[in-house]
Amino acid sequence: MKQILFIFFLIQFGNLHAETKVIHIFVALCDNESQGIVPVPKKIGNGNDPDNNLYWGCGYGVRTFFKNSTEWKLVSKRKNISGIILERCIFKHTNQDDYIIADGYKGDKIKTCTEDFLKSASNNTTDTIMINEKSITLNDVQLVCYVGHDGLMDFTIENYPIKKGTAKKDVIILACASKIYYKEAVKSAGANPILWTTNLMCPEAYTLKAAIDGWLLNETGEQIHTRAAEAYDQYLKCGIKSAKNLFATGW
Repeated sequence: MKQILFIFFLIQFGNLHAETKVIHIFVALCDNESQGIVPVPKKIGNGNDPDNNLYWGCGYGVRTFFKNSTEWKLVSKRKNISGIILERCIFKHTNQDDYIIADGYKGDKIKTCTEDFLKSASNNTTDTIMINEKSITLNDVQLVCYVGHDGLMDFTIENYPIKKGTAKKDVIILACASKIYYKEAVKSAGANPILWTTNLMCPEAYTLKAAIDGWLLNETGEQIHTRAAEAYDQYLKCGIKSAKNLFATGW
């Protein structure tokens, strides 16, 4: 009887992570020259230098923060994917069959990065990549994230991509006041905003990782919201009330 119960436990536990989850993160590298931001130190504000960039190679940048995390392992790093994407990193979760694809875009290509993010969120991308001999169609990604300056403060996209198919993606947008500026674009994409922002913020990767941790556990939007706020307060010491007011989930 004990053996039967043990086998049943293994089957049930295995089914918790039977579906591979894939997350695609679009990062517009911080760039003093081309983005409407308060200038940062020159070394970390060069949108052509991913290794030293505030949102990518610095300690709290997406590449470095996830690389240093105990939950994620860097399994692939490729430079110059195109003339627009300077680097692509692929991470695998250390305890389950889940993946992150993180693309670092040239800082002056922030509009293209934003457009590509919205295409992915609306199921309008056809790209396929290989991960550990698995072919992953980027339209099958379940969570799509944007990290960087809110370019929609500076430029307009004439026609937001319209949702294709029936799959509804979750999205995270870590950029200043993203709920205000991305609202119509996310509606057009038919996506589910599990985390975005109401005011000016610092889009560093500790907030993103906290939100992804909750998403992988199938937490509610409110639980993910709380995780993100706690992480933001932990690193920036802004007060948990202010942090909770900064983030929002849903409409």
